[in-house]
Amino acid sequence: MGDVVGDAVRSPLYERIYEVVRQVPTGCVATYGQVAILAGLPHHARHVGHALRALPADSALPWHRILNARGEVSPRAFPGPDELQRLLLQDEGIAFDSRGRVDLDRYRWEGEIKERPGPG
Repeated sequence: MGDVVGDAVRSPLYERIYEVVRQVPTGCVATYGQVAILAGLPHHARHVGHALRALPADSALPWHRILNARGEVSPRAFPGPDELQRLLLQDEGIAFDSRGRVDLDRYRWEGEIKERPGPG
C-alpha cells in the first residue's frame, strides 16, 4: 500500500485513527464517533475530524466514508470537499435521502477492526 498520509500528520494519535478509517469497506460508512471508539479514543470524535482534515489532497485513505452522527456530510469552511465527498459516496452506491442523509442502519460499517491500534 502506498503512503496515504504526509509526514506532517504521522502522529501516533492520527495513525490510530487512520488505521480504523483504512478498514471501512467500499459501500459502507462510519461516523466520526464510531471511528474514535474503534481507535480507542471514546468521546473524541472531533479528533477524527481534525485527523481527516490534515490529510493531503491526494491521500488514498477513504476519508469520504466518514460521516457525522446524523449520517450527513459535515459542512466545510470552504466549498468543494463536501460535494466531492457526496459524489464519492454515491459512486460507491450509497444513497442520500431528500435531507442529504445516509441511512446509517443500512450503510453503517459494523465490522471490527482487524488489528486494534495500540496506545498512542
